[in-house]
Amino acid sequence: MEKSEESQELSEVEEIYHDKPGEDSKTEKTFVKKLIAKIFFPCTQCGKSFTNKQHLVDHMRVHTGEKPYTCDQCGKSFTYKKSLKSHMRIHTGEKPFTCDQCGKSFTYKETLKSHMSIHTGEKPFTCDQCGKSCSRGSDLKKHLRVHTKEKPYSCSLCGKCFSQLQNLHRHEKIHTDVRVHVCFHCGKTFSSANRLKLHQRIHTGEKPCSKHDKTFLKKRRTKKFSPCTQCGKSFTNKQHLVDHMRVHTGEKPFMCDQCGKSFTQSSNLKLHVRIHTGEKPFTCDQCGKSFTHKESLKSHMWIHSGEKPFTCDQCGKSCSRRSDLKKHLRVHTKEKPHSCSLCGKSFSQLQYLHRHEKIHTDVRDHVCFQCGKTFISANSLKRHWRIHSGEKPYKCSHCDKRFSHSSNLRKHERIHTGEKPYVCSHCDKRFSDSGQLRNHERIHSREKPHTCDQCGESFTVKSHLKIHIKIHAVEKPDHRSLKSLTTRKHLERENNENMSDPEPAE
Repeated sequence: MEKSEESQELSEVEEIYHDKPGEDSKTEKTFVKKLIAKIFFPCTQCGKSFTNKQHLVDHMRVHTGEKPYTCDQCGKSFTYKKSLKSHMRIHTGEKPFTCDQCGKSFTYKETLKSHMSIHTGEKPFTCDQCGKSCSRGSDLKKHLRVHTKEKPYSCSLCGKCFSQLQNLHRHEKIHTDVRVHVCFHCGKTFSSANRLKLHQRIHTGEKPCSKHDKTFLKKRRTKKFSPCTQCGKSFTNKQHLVDHMRVHTGEKPFMCDQCGKSFTQSSNLKLHVRIHTGEKPFTCDQCGKSFTHKESLKSHMWIHSGEKPFTCDQCGKSCSRRSDLKKHLRVHTKEKPHSCSLCGKSFSQLQYLHRHEKIHTDVRDHVCFQCGKTFISANSLKRHWRIHSGEKPYKCSHCDKRFSHSSNLRKHERIHTGEKPYVCSHCDKRFSDSGQLRNHERIHSREKPHTCDQCGESFTVKSHLKIHIKIHAVEKPDHRSLKSLTTRKHLERENNENMSDPEPAE
């Protein structure tokens, strides 16, 4: 049928060409019009023309939605026969297109063509916004959405939008909890084939670097871009070098339109925006608590599992996160890398420095609506609020005593365990509390940081200064001891005596 149609079309063309105008015909333009009218088949829907009638028939399925070619393996339908043929390779595993550089095989010719650009380094598609180059036009189209902020793919369940279709498909599995990829070694399930593949290497011990791969990696290492002129670090991707240079230049081109805060990376801005939107896409399946960052959820899960894989080699303390162990080690090393630019005081953790700096600026923007007291941080206000609410969420596992602060619980539990993790560097005396250690070490250093502003006398411990100040507060101290003067019971008795004295007669 198709051959007879093609031969008929060819005979028609030949017939037209036999009528090709010579000197006697009017114009060549008239001939071209006649030729087009004879051999072109226009689409009535969009006006597109075809030189072959069968091509027009195939094209019409775009408008009708007809998909007459069905896969007998999975039931998926296709508009074109060649599309079904290519699809069948997924089931048969056939990969007829092989790279002559590294031996990797592909299902489609177009995929091999894109892959070859890795070896040649060719990236003909360039972004006119930031200069990033791509090996494929489709990759450039996806990249441009970074600049346009276009997110054409929406989740039908929660309305969240994505710039790439694959990200939407990955997100939708959160709602459906579809984890169809099963590891036959341990039974663990995964939402994607790639994650299962990576996981299976734990069991197989596979290190996916074949002879071809190693040769390719060596070549790729030699093709690194020019190193950073500031620190000498090299990158395999030009865009990575551009991003890295912002560390040295201080450039922060990605700005939050809510608060004006700027970032060096677009990914950091994306995470920051969740503070304003309140979006917490990562939810704990144990207690329902949600988190802004995936890492925060991962750390939180250890609360339920009780897992603390990072152990201190100095005192044996275990931590859920590597970063927590790093901070803890500063207790032993006495390292305080974060210094206040105003008074020079040093801190072991950055958050302590930020909290301290508010003392100088006197920024106390967290207000207790119960008593009006102000605080420099939301956490301080939260802890303070427990005074009013009476909440004591931290329970001792030994005696059922409860505490409003976790730090107080830790100190209390050391009474039961006998643990004394804080050691004096001068005499090796041990303490259960870091504050006790600080006070003790002043015996050796003879430091007296607490000074009376009335008489200039200095004290090792703040509580001793507090007692001392009461001497100045009492106008005429009698022969009784300082301790009796400063007790609450004595002050109450003195007050009652003054109140009971009769008024002098006029």
